[in-house]
Amino acid sequence: MGKFVIKTSDSGCHFVLKADNGEVIATSQHYKSKESCKKGIESVKKNAPDAEVVEEEA
Repeated sequence: MGKFVIKTSDSGCHFVLKADNGEVIATSQHYKSKESCKKGIESVKKNAPDAEVVEEEA
């Protein structure tokens, strides 16, 4: 099972989603607060469990 890792810096924080083998699957935007970052994680959990894959041309 993957895990969300919150990384904090002087400018705020962001999360990365890591696979079981430690590889980074996704990286979030930067948030000003840890609370907002946690809400972002909950949004991904809620909205993407069965997300459709769509390809767009550049």
